[in-house]
Amino acid sequence: MYAVRAAQEVRAAGPSPKVAVPPHALAFLRRHEEEEQRHLAEFEKMTGVKAREKEALPKVPGQWPALAVQLYGYEALGLEFARLLASLRPDLGHILADEEEHVGFFEREVRAILERGRGGANAARDFARAWLKRLPKTVGRYLQGPELAPYRDELAERILSSVKTRFVSAGLLFSS
Repeated sequence: MYAVRAAQEVRAAGPSPKVAVPPHALAFLRRHEEEEQRHLAEFEKMTGVKAREKEALPKVPGQWPALAVQLYGYEALGLEFARLLASLRPDLGHILADEEEHVGFFEREVRAILERGRGGANAARDFARAWLKRLPKTVGRYLQGPELAPYRDELAERILSSVKTRFVSAGLLFSS
């Protein structure tokens, strides 16, 4: 949710050659943030724990090809957690459906960037490789809870493999 909010603020910073979030993507980001806020409120009500607000939004790329890849990656990561959640709590399947929609949107955006070729495609692929190098550390943070200890390695491998497969399928990476 915070990356989505930060992406909107990059666009709000004003027009420049570097900031080129397409208007249709900006509209999607607004709707997406509203959905994520509803999900968060649902979790807070269910758990009785209020989420911490971040003091500062994360830094996000100012160029659309890299920003689209970053959001696609985080959405793919979120989709894996939504799959896990829905397998444990089928009544929360609507969250999985939302995540599938979000991933689909960014996958289409990434494919469009790659189809146009040239600098945007190269920037997207370069950013995807760099982002994937940082992903294991992120997944490790998300799987810190002691209740996940018996499953941590298996979950981490499954999540990392799924995201990488998705990046290959979208054309961001070449299979190795």
